[in-house]
Amino acid sequence: MAVVVALGAFLMTLFGGWVAGRVTDRRHLVLGLAGGLMLGVVGLDLLPEALEAAGEEVFGVPEALLLFVGGFLLAHVVERLLAVRQAAHGVAADERVPQVGMTAAAAMVGHSLMDGIALGAAFQVGGGMGATVALAVITHDFADGFNTYTITSLYGNARRKAVGMLVADALAPLIGAASTLLFTLPVELLGAYLGFFGGALLYLAAAEILPEAHHDHPARSTLLCTVGGVGFIWLVVGVSGG
Repeated sequence: MAVVVALGAFLMTLFGGWVAGRVTDRRHLVLGLAGGLMLGVVGLDLLPEALEAAGEEVFGVPEALLLFVGGFLLAHVVERLLAVRQAAHGVAADERVPQVGMTAAAAMVGHSLMDGIALGAAFQVGGGMGATVALAVITHDFADGFNTYTITSLYGNARRKAVGMLVADALAPLIGAASTLLFTLPVELLGAYLGFFGGALLYLAAAEILPEAHHDHPARSTLLCTVGGVGFIWLVVGVSGG
């Protein structure tokens, strides 16, 4: 059953990427919405789940929060190192580093894989739990597809690469759900991953996506798209019961 439901996540992810690719003439609005979706996913979905699953304290701080900060710092360090490398080869300091976009998109694919695993595990617990998780996964996979395509394209990667990462992101929940027929992922490990991934995603949203959205078009409509993206994720979390 979980694999069948994951087909819905597959289609929703592709739809999200298709929408992102069709509105290139309103790039600032796309980026504003993507930033809001990413912020909402991190603050309202990933981090609460991470704290619940990996909330044991390490020297006075929950393990999930330590990994959250670690993910944020790692994303910053990787981007700076790649930027320094580009500068050493004569590339302008403000030019996007394609590898950052590909790395971020790969992290999105990893997140979608975990979504599929969570979906399969939920159906192992029971039909009611599976249905709740399925609603959350299928709905927010629109945001995943949207963000995967947007992030890959934003950093100057060719359209074929953005489409390739989008397809990989769409297939990931199917693979993850199918894998639960073979093994079960420990809850604490899943929570640790969500915390780490959330930190990296927040860095991209706050330090890259949102500043870029307002750089050339500091319009009120861009801000409204960002707020709307957060609101959408809030609605998804609320409807799915958290």
